[in-house]
Amino acid sequence: MDTQIGNGAGLGDAHVTNLLLLGFLQSRNNYNFHQELKSLRQELPVGLGADRDDDELQTDGNRASRPYGARRQADSESLEEITLHIARQLATIGDEMNHRIQPRVVSWLSAQLRDPSLSEEGRRRCLASTVRELMQTCPADLEQEKATLILTMLLARRVADQTPALLRVVFHTATDFINQNLLPYVRDLVRNERD
Repeated sequence: MDTQIGNGAGLGDAHVTNLLLLGFLQSRNNYNFHQELKSLRQELPVGLGADRDDDELQTDGNRASRPYGARRQADSESLEEITLHIARQLATIGDEMNHRIQPRVVSWLSAQLRDPSLSEEGRRRCLASTVRELMQTCPADLEQEKATLILTMLLARRVADQTPALLRVVFHTATDFINQNLLPYVRDLVRNERD
């Protein structure tokens, strides 16, 4: 897996989006979905070295270690640290915006996400409409992409906190939404943090 954030959406981008949302969700200790989050983290290929094998399997069954693999591991660790740092920063801003989200909005979104007849695209549309509605309550000085990203992750946290069984659904809906609508912004956040 390439840990660089490239121009096209790929596995590296999905990895970063997963890390970003996981870091955001984990950034606060007072949540009701601790067990669900722990289980989700184990299922997702976001741990260091958990989803990649940098050593090449040779014909005799042995692995040939390469210095390149060590460099990729270090790059991955650096990318994970950067992404988690960004997630913590966004969570701090999210804490300031949390009071702007009315419980009725979270309840409505939770009900929509529980609907088994709703497709993935339908769930993304529900999330998008909720984010658009909440954008009107954001501070004027907060850039639109940042506000959209924070509200998306904040809604995921609030839905999961209200209904822990919805964590996987809201997590995947939020990461899909981010990957489809905010990927260039997320890439820029990572690049700027690396510089």
